Amino acid sequence: MVVDLRGEVDLASAPQFRRSLHDLIDQGHTRIAMDLSDLEFMDSTGLGVLIGCLKRLKEADGTLVLAGLRPAVARVFEVTGLDRIFTIRSSLAEVGASEAGSR
Repeated sequence: MVVDLRGEVDLASAPQFRRSLHDLIDQGHTRIAMDLSDLEFMDSTGLGVLIGCLKRLKEADGTLVLAGLRPAVARVFEVTGLDRIFTIRSSLAEVGASEAGSR
């Protein structure tokens, strides 16, 4: 399942983002790739949603891969150390290539 994230994820939009991700997981989607190439901003609330999603997916033996982070968003992951927790790829094409190589 590929999720395209656009614009901003902040205090105002995080609850809907959380609901959408939980709905996907509840529907059985346990391998999720997120295209963040059009994401301009993410605050700590958005990071919390992603951490919760990652935890739920790991409990279901699933995966979450983040792809295409813009420099400003990538910096947030680096500063918080979350770049060591999440699987981050430069693009969705790289996600597909790494998935094919792991089969």
